[in-house]
Amino acid sequence: MDINVIGNIFSGIFDPLLTRRITKGPKKPKKIDLSEFRLVFEDNFDGERLDETKWHEHPFFNRETGARKGGLWSPSQAIIIDNMLHIRTEYKEDGEYGAGYYTEAIDTSGLFEQKYGYFECRCKLPAAEGLWAAFWLHSMKVGKGFSGKDGTEIDIFESPLYKRKRIRNSVVSNLHYNGYGIDGKSKRLGAFAADDPYNTFNTYGLEWNEKEYIFYINGVETCRSSFGGVSQNEEFMILSVEVDGVGGRPVFGWSGNIENNPEGTLPVDFVIDYVRVYEYKE
Repeated sequence: MDINVIGNIFSGIFDPLLTRRITKGPKKPKKIDLSEFRLVFEDNFDGERLDETKWHEHPFFNRETGARKGGLWSPSQAIIIDNMLHIRTEYKEDGEYGAGYYTEAIDTSGLFEQKYGYFECRCKLPAAEGLWAAFWLHSMKVGKGFSGKDGTEIDIFESPLYKRKRIRNSVVSNLHYNGYGIDGKSKRLGAFAADDPYNTFNTYGLEWNEKEYIFYINGVETCRSSFGGVSQNEEFMILSVEVDGVGGRPVFGWSGNIENNPEGTLPVDFVIDYVRVYEYKE
């Protein structure tokens, strides 16, 4: 077993972003007031296929290759069904890049990027171990040597907790800057309860201003942070599903192992009803 696989296994066990309990929200949570904002981006996925004026079929860091962690990203896995986007995860014996677990990620880099405002996604999560869905913001200046003010990866939500029965119906929010690995700076903000997220739709939102990030589930604040200094540059959105593993091979990680799912679990879909972005009116 090579060192990358070993490292992935140990990160899955000791990952500081893991959590064992649901995080309590603020005593007096803020409720988002959309009257303070102006809608500037909306995709209700009501066409026959993904709108290429709004989304790239591969995110900026994976344009040329299918392998991503333990899975393989392919545009064939982003499907519009009944006016909703389905990012489907399934095993394919004869897929575009050979045998493996296929899924997908899309982003708005170069097509739509914004600094500050309110970002929201209404979606239903994929019910399986060994993978996670996410709605996140990113910048080209998240790399080593850049501060949080230059650019921060803002994980509005990630869903790696399906196998953890006590906290299964929660999602995690995280912040990252200065690249990844040993030099990267990260903060786990917590695991926050959603409403039966694998069977019903929830909204996950981020309010971003010059002072702080405020995270919401179903319009109610879960937490806020200014870790690393709030990003002062435009960022783009990513919708993704990732399979735990390395180089297109699944192994145990923070979400478990996709190969431990009972027969018949896959295919499984990350279903997105809409994505909306607002800017402050003043």
